[in-house]
Amino acid sequence: MSLREARQEAAGQGTEKTSGPPSADPPRRARRQLRRPARQKLAANAALLVLAAAFALPLAWLVLSSVDSAATLRTRVPDSVTGENFSAVWNEEITFTPMLNSLLLCGSGTLLTVVCAALAAYPLSRLRSRLTRPYLLTVIFSTSLPITAIMVPVYGLFVQVNLVDTMYGTALFLAATQLPFAIWLMKNFMDGVPVVLEEAAWTDGASGLQSLLRIVLPLMGPGVAVVTVYSFVMMWGNFFVPFMLLLSPDQLPASVSVYGLFGNYGTVVYGQLAAFSMLYSTPVVLLYILVARRLGGGFALGAAVKG
Repeated sequence: MSLREARQEAAGQGTEKTSGPPSADPPRRARRQLRRPARQKLAANAALLVLAAAFALPLAWLVLSSVDSAATLRTRVPDSVTGENFSAVWNEEITFTPMLNSLLLCGSGTLLTVVCAALAAYPLSRLRSRLTRPYLLTVIFSTSLPITAIMVPVYGLFVQVNLVDTMYGTALFLAATQLPFAIWLMKNFMDGVPVVLEEAAWTDGASGLQSLLRIVLPLMGPGVAVVTVYSFVMMWGNFFVPFMLLLSPDQLPASVSVYGLFGNYGTVVYGQLAAFSMLYSTPVVLLYILVARRLGGGFALGAAVKG
């Protein structure tokens, strides 16, 4: 046997002696790697539960206090369920007239916003121009302006044109405040409607307005519904604009009349405040329920036609 072969045989024997059973570290590392996603998922679920509880606690107080005759700021189960709070606010002065004013004010403002947004978004979506991007940036910038910063000049303007203490003037200004974001939303929804369908209508002699009303808007029905619900909800909860522009008590909407339940006429009656808040939230909830059923159909149709 040569010297080289002897060295190779010795090296092989040394390797066999040092080789033993596989280490247990790789399985432990694998278990740790498997446990780590589970811990992260558990932590994420716990954080979501805490966040959900933070949102659910005010709602729980609202529901429980509305049927509690001795309601306070504490969230507690009432000793006995009663409808006295709803009976106290269920009258023409507190609920009926303000709710009717809110429906007229926000309904007309929402209708004006949706119509103007559709007419403004259509050329922005279909026409290619260098001014489109600067215009959209200006629209987005307009949505960030605080309403309190422009109310003083707006109030002065309304005084000069005799629009103070008028429902139609207040509805016009509410529509103007929601119009920039409504245009931006409507334009994004309108971009998803294929232009090929409009070109076929144009070939048959349809005008641009006819193609907008008969083709584009029906196909983007969910988008119109989103803009409608968003505009109505933002107007429905607006307190500052009606408070500044409407002076007559018989024209105040519910968002302003609820201010009287916060202690203008004595101590705060939390039960009646919660009951009125429940009634005040009902139109918005009903509108969302009615519209939510139709939010999926239009997008599916548009995707199928586009594909």
